[in-house]
Amino acid sequence: MHPPLPIDAVLPQLVSAIATSGRAVLQAPPGAGKTTRVPLALLEAGVEGRILMLEPRRLAARAAAERMAEALGEGAGDTVGYRIRGTTKVSNQTRIEVVTEGILTRMLQSDPELPGVGTVIFDEFHERSLQADLGLALCLEVTETLREDLRLLVMSATLDAGPVAELIGAPVVTSEGRGYAVSEHWLDTALPPRTRRPQALADLILRAEAESRAMGGAILAFLPGEGEIRQCAAALQGRLPGDCEIRPLYGALPFAEQRAALAPLDRGRKVVLATSIAETSLTIPDVRVVVDGGQARRSRFDPGSGMARLVTERVTRAEAVQRAGRAGRVATGVCYRLWTKGEHGALSAYPPPEIAAADLAGLALDCAVWGTGPEDLAFLTPPPEGAYAEARALLAMLDALDAEGRITAHGRALARLPLHPRLAHMLIKAGPSAAPLAALLEERDPLRGAPVDLSLRLEALRDPARFGRERPHQLNRPTLDRIRAEARRLAKRAGGRDAGLEPAEMAALAYPDRVGQRRKGEAPRYVLSGGKGAVLDEGDPLAASPWLVVLDTDGNPREAKVRLAGAITQGQIRALFADQLVAEDSCAWSKRDRRVVARRREMLGAVALRDEIWKDVPDDVVARAMLDGVRELGLRLEGAAGRLARRVELVRASGQTSGADLPDFSEAGLMAGLEDWLLPMLTGVRSAEDWKRFDPLPALQAALGWDGKQVVDRVAPGSFVTPLGRKVAIDYTDEGPEIALRLQELFGVTHHPQAGGAALKISLLSPAGRPVQVTRDLPGFWAGSYADVRKDMRAQYPKHPWPEDPTRADPTLRAKPRK
Repeated sequence: MHPPLPIDAVLPQLVSAIATSGRAVLQAPPGAGKTTRVPLALLEAGVEGRILMLEPRRLAARAAAERMAEALGEGAGDTVGYRIRGTTKVSNQTRIEVVTEGILTRMLQSDPELPGVGTVIFDEFHERSLQADLGLALCLEVTETLREDLRLLVMSATLDAGPVAELIGAPVVTSEGRGYAVSEHWLDTALPPRTRRPQALADLILRAEAESRAMGGAILAFLPGEGEIRQCAAALQGRLPGDCEIRPLYGALPFAEQRAALAPLDRGRKVVLATSIAETSLTIPDVRVVVDGGQARRSRFDPGSGMARLVTERVTRAEAVQRAGRAGRVATGVCYRLWTKGEHGALSAYPPPEIAAADLAGLALDCAVWGTGPEDLAFLTPPPEGAYAEARALLAMLDALDAEGRITAHGRALARLPLHPRLAHMLIKAGPSAAPLAALLEERDPLRGAPVDLSLRLEALRDPARFGRERPHQLNRPTLDRIRAEARRLAKRAGGRDAGLEPAEMAALAYPDRVGQRRKGEAPRYVLSGGKGAVLDEGDPLAASPWLVVLDTDGNPREAKVRLAGAITQGQIRALFADQLVAEDSCAWSKRDRRVVARRREMLGAVALRDEIWKDVPDDVVARAMLDGVRELGLRLEGAAGRLARRVELVRASGQTSGADLPDFSEAGLMAGLEDWLLPMLTGVRSAEDWKRFDPLPALQAALGWDGKQVVDRVAPGSFVTPLGRKVAIDYTDEGPEIALRLQELFGVTHHPQAGGAALKISLLSPAGRPVQVTRDLPGFWAGSYADVRKDMRAQYPKHPWPEDPTRADPTLRAKPRK
């Protein structure tokens, strides 16, 4: 007889809801017993078909299956079994199968009807993993199209049940749970920014152990990952009382050690150093004290690696509450937090759903295999459109999608492998020998702080003992052991023959957008085939390499620092991407060179495998490129060209166009219409110096046309004809039309000349060409101030005529004849 659990009170209601509507949402706090009691209750109620229960982690899936099997007095693999990555323990009599979330997706892709399965349970749905969201969306479509009898149950510890219940159209069953009071302790002051948190948490654990010794029970401390757990354990060595035993708990730990962390001690006190896996998925029954480091690892899209990576972030308030609740499962407890009470209020309420921030390449591949887009599936949180579009672009680059965006045979093969599409593509194309590299790229770097060369890591994988003896770099052996084990598993899945590729060639298959070409200059800066920039430390051994494949960077969007790369040759690149190389003739204006530059290139994305001068560029291609130069340098409407443009604009403004459609000769209009009026006349112009010498007048005249010229000449003539028959250009300024000419040339003129509907502004000049008077009233000038001007001019220019009555004198440009 098993002890009662809080969930027992609502099991009849839950079973009834499932029987009535085929769907339900169960909301129950951590420790209520939902993971182990609900599947058994459904089995006892006689539900048809196998019960498939999803767990977010391998450890939780295996532990849940073994606890349920123990409750039945059986071993795992009989009535209750499990299926996780790398391990399967099921049999013909298995009725409850606990699986990790990605396995459901592969089962649905293999056979959407899920033959033999009657119920699918989504446990710990509050974690909002990408695979759980996808699995639920696919199951909902299956129930609508193929399996109306398929029962769905969503179970959550903290999730607001309303939205998911509305999504699936199901009743909500709530278990209040049972918990004891947990007192909380906070830091008095915030930790300094550069504090080594694992060591700080070790100090807090020591305090918690001393203050709670009389209380007894196990201590559960939360850290973000394996590395921090090891550092904290090292900081605690020799400092805890002799009866305390440290037990690590994280997903990559061997299962025997995981089980030891969960099991009670016969005597003494257990200190469990765990990741967030211990928040809700697992039960550690004897915990009375929780010490929370305040951090968690989440899956986020890492632009540096081009894949999803685990990043360390602050916990949310919901996670902090869950962790603290672990201390109140069996009796009153206490929680120590490595942050202040003020900092607690600034925490986010809930962790974001993984779909909102993760790499979506796998989701896009699964949707393509399914034959639909995310807009046609019932996602609780739809994937961001931009990130999803980027994911599909990557799949097209990997030949997983065809030109119409449909899944290819190669894409289906990628989906069958438990790898990121990049690595699956590499494994299929390169063969089993790529398995170590695929396993390496999935894991954290086993040589932190070493040079970026990929070959160092592969050397360590081949012979760790020899590498440790001959190389100065520190090797993370647990990480390396996991990589080696995963490599063996992937090699069996790869199939096919080895393509005989070097590691850098394999890497290029996974990262066709990360083939890097060294830029000119001394600094090791690279342009990548995907268009981004990357830089190496100048002292790195690969800094002189002309070509690299970049596998990991710090993610800087402007110019990322390379963290892992391999040297590759241009010949290898050509062989790998022969069908993707594009011959590109480029003729464009160069701001740096201030001229049109024409090149013939062979491109892989943004990098050029061949780059040479394009010698026989057609004139029209050069002219079109030069237009961009004109846009940068600006128009030079000087002299006659400027005067013509101003005349046209004056006539357009006056409305006296006589029905003619005059072109827009304003600066903005001319710039907007460069292709129409300037392009045909730009032959031979290809630099800033050429443009400086270019006269735009003929181009403007051609654009104006004969009819337009007649209208403009009539309304705003280009010149004034003097009494001597000489043409003087009229300048049309913002203040009106104006000319400048020698005073004597206007003798005899008794009416002030007009142009463009306005009186000409006349600058009257001395015989030496210096301004004497400016007037818009020539008759008034003759009758008025001319007398004073005559007096001054006769003294300065006695050899020139200065008649008393200029209106009766003949115009002249000559001096008086000698007597």
